[in-house]
Amino acid sequence: MDIIETIKNGLDFLDGFLGSADYFPYLLIGVGLFFTIYLGLPQVRYFGQAVRIVKGKYSKKDDPGDTSHFAALSTALSGTVGTGNIGGVALAIFMGGPAAIFWMWVTAFLGMTTKFVEVTLSHKYREKTEDGTMAGGPMYYMEKKLNMKWLAVIFALATIICSFGTGNMPQVNNIAQVMNDTFSLPNWITGVTLAVLLALVIIGGIKRIAKVAERVVPLMAVLYVIGALLVISYNYENIIPSFSAIFSSVFSGSAAIGGFLGASFAYAMQRGVNRGLFSNEAGQGSAAIAHSAAKGKEPASEGMVSLLEPFIDTLIICTLTALVILSSGVWKDKHHNTFDRNDMIFVAGEYSDQSGNEEDIKQLQIFLDKKTEKESTVKRFDGSISIQDGVAISDGYTLLNARSIAEDVVYKQRNEASLNLEPITGVVTVKNGKLENLEIVVEGKSLIHSASLTAEAFTKGFLGENGKYIVSLGLLLFAFTTAIAWSYYGDRAVTYLFGSKGVHVYRVVYVVMFAVAAVVDTTVVWALANVAIVMMTIPNLIGIMLLHKDMKKTVKDYWDDFRKGDAH
Repeated sequence: MDIIETIKNGLDFLDGFLGSADYFPYLLIGVGLFFTIYLGLPQVRYFGQAVRIVKGKYSKKDDPGDTSHFAALSTALSGTVGTGNIGGVALAIFMGGPAAIFWMWVTAFLGMTTKFVEVTLSHKYREKTEDGTMAGGPMYYMEKKLNMKWLAVIFALATIICSFGTGNMPQVNNIAQVMNDTFSLPNWITGVTLAVLLALVIIGGIKRIAKVAERVVPLMAVLYVIGALLVISYNYENIIPSFSAIFSSVFSGSAAIGGFLGASFAYAMQRGVNRGLFSNEAGQGSAAIAHSAAKGKEPASEGMVSLLEPFIDTLIICTLTALVILSSGVWKDKHHNTFDRNDMIFVAGEYSDQSGNEEDIKQLQIFLDKKTEKESTVKRFDGSISIQDGVAISDGYTLLNARSIAEDVVYKQRNEASLNLEPITGVVTVKNGKLENLEIVVEGKSLIHSASLTAEAFTKGFLGENGKYIVSLGLLLFAFTTAIAWSYYGDRAVTYLFGSKGVHVYRVVYVVMFAVAAVVDTTVVWALANVAIVMMTIPNLIGIMLLHKDMKKTVKDYWDDFRKGDAH
């Protein structure tokens, strides 16, 4: 077993107790549902007020803070509108089927209230740092109001880890993947180039970050929405069937169709909630750090602004991505690709996903869910496979790649003289379902996922093959601005733990890791992201639940002041 696979297995083990644990979706949804009822449906009642605040209707120049409401919203959106909207939605459908999208919606709707709460409390307990800038976030209310310094330290440490695990590494990794697929640009060139640009931006701190965000975010959102609508309108006859596929399988799980082997209710729900959180970060507490820099005396006013984030991020942009993928039909089709090592599993026996082989499909579905793998009759393959001119001539096994049965498989290895990949002839050894020779490259047809799936879907519209360039440009802007915003979140966490003196070291490490992550295996990066997100989320959810009375009083005080004309 190579080191990459060992790391991924370790991260998957941790994720089994965190984001993939049975309790986590219920915890996240439950907290959002509690505050939605407790505060009287604020995501609906305060939506109009949020829009008015963002427009600056109640702003005053002498309000304390570093940025405007719009700039804070743009910065927070730049942190949430990223690979989760392009690659994350595709990953949710790939893993959980159409039903996963419903649970993304639920997470977003309830998450509007959760974000309202965490931002309001973080803004309320923010403080001015030694360099004169505002610093806030869940760690400040945990320490100042709850007197739980230990929980604040856990959250701040998790934020630093998460800044790399979600805001940094997956972003450039997806950019590099798509730029390579679209323009054949080597991953390392993408990584180094963007790392230099990232350094130039984050050196300027929150004010420069906010200026970049408020210019780029609206532009990138409009560009992506137009591109998505061009695909959806081209496949207009599949719009209603797409919604039908989402709602019909909500409580039954997604049925097998085409190359997709299906997903259980629990698996679809977990993937939808997990991807929803990765997309809009409601409950994670990250965006509260950006909003804490906003000008204003009333914490609840900035909390209302944050209501708009999950709405824009998930209920609009993620929904458009989902409809592009579902209406185009590419999510259930097999496409020629180079197989990711960690997506491949060799299993003993010969299986088929064709009609009439329902038992094969059922057992493979059980096997692919890590929690129930041992309950399946499918077992990992151990043994040798004979290869002739790149094609296997042995039987007794099935190769699964990207949660589907691989077809038209060719085994290749790089020629030492020409450096070209050439079909091999000989015997390859498989141990515990994995190829032992790390130099063998496997190509063939299978399902695809993440940004590659979204890029393929965008080619099924009026723009044809040119549609993939919208994904490339959209991902470049989305993911890059996400990395910028997350550098600020980590920056504030470092300031909380070590003071301003630690920020420069953090920024250097952040830029270096951004460059390195462009050439790291994508599966490992996503596995790290899954773990890092929940390490922030659980302490934050505990904190806001303990302060539910404080939150209700803060909202009441805001409306009392607003009626007197004092709220801003």
